[in-house]
Amino acid sequence: MRKLTAIFILFSLFGFSQTKLKSGTWRGVLTLSEKRNELILPFNFNVRYFHEFPSIDILNAEEKITVTEIMFSGDSVNFKMPVFDSEFRTVLKNDTLRGLWINNSKKEKNKIPFEAYYNDKRRFITVKKPEVDFTGRYEVTFNPKTPDEYKSVGVFKQSGHKITGTFLTETGDYRYLEGSVQNNDMSLSCFDGAHAFLFFASSKTKKGKADSINGKVFYGISGTEDWTATRNDKFKLKDPEGITTLKSPDEKVNFSFPNLEKQTVTLNDPKFENKVVVIQIMGSWCPNCMDETAYLSKVYKQFKGKGLEVVALAYEKTDDWEKNKKNISRLKSKYGVEYEMLITGLTGKAKASESLPFLSSISAFPTTIILDRKHQVKSIYTGFTGPATGKEYELYKKKTESLLTELLLKK
Repeated sequence: MRKLTAIFILFSLFGFSQTKLKSGTWRGVLTLSEKRNELILPFNFNVRYFHEFPSIDILNAEEKITVTEIMFSGDSVNFKMPVFDSEFRTVLKNDTLRGLWINNSKKEKNKIPFEAYYNDKRRFITVKKPEVDFTGRYEVTFNPKTPDEYKSVGVFKQSGHKITGTFLTETGDYRYLEGSVQNNDMSLSCFDGAHAFLFFASSKTKKGKADSINGKVFYGISGTEDWTATRNDKFKLKDPEGITTLKSPDEKVNFSFPNLEKQTVTLNDPKFENKVVVIQIMGSWCPNCMDETAYLSKVYKQFKGKGLEVVALAYEKTDDWEKNKKNISRLKSKYGVEYEMLITGLTGKAKASESLPFLSSISAFPTTIILDRKHQVKSIYTGFTGPATGKEYELYKKKTESLLTELLLKK
């Protein structure tokens, strides 16, 4: 009876509503500056229906993010992003949505004006032909010649007007970026429910290829950074396994936090005894952590029968237990996570470092520790090299799975 009631409620929301999004492609834009209406972050999404039930697929390069939590009421269309604690509140009129994107995981500057237009397949609007090819690998400097300067690797792939790519940093990557090229200029954007990135850049050319690049990035309405890049196939970042270390070789690894049922879990529990253990230091608000969770969920299912355990330590944006439990549960459900996810009740890198005193520091979420069967540290990896990085991701997976296989074979 309860199942029939739930189905009826859903059908009432979707099937009998007078408001209906048309199926097909839409162009969404986030306005990042009230003073500059032209400063917009565009992205595309598709609306589709299964019988009378709608879903929205948000598109970034090779990524498709499916949204199913959609509610219609009168002319209002509100939908909640999967995994991340953000939502759209809009009004539909004449095949145009207008409203706000609200990032609930932020306390300030968390509302951005949003509009979307039906049957518009464009991302960035290009009117001129590209005169340069940005395809390649670059040495990138953000905030050049300032105290906040840091390095990155830029990887781009261009075909005609269309360009995709990402930036790798020492604390993770920028995930899936997509955009356009015209003249000597490049525009890239990403919207995934947590990130709202907008990149602009111009280049000097060398035999038709971009050689020297100057650009600017907008992080939603939170801030901007300048960046420069030069083509460099050999440039590498710091070794991610050398950023966070044990304070001393004799340090003993342990943790003690409650799981979603409020049962305290420690490394000394019988379930971890004589097991290879992966400790994932993460947060449900973190896009790189989401990518790593998707990967570790598959790895756990592959190796758990051979003696692997994975445990996540979640450092959320609030100390509200129920809200943290809800956000972690949504992440677990999205990726079919079967391993333990613990709620630390702590926020930020400083608190994470204090709670794990055997480590030198935590400089990024995620940070991942791999222990052998005796619970000796064999790897501490800062950040995550995600699927948007292409070859780098494949190398990361190969190295990680080779290490796990080696450790699991040692009884």
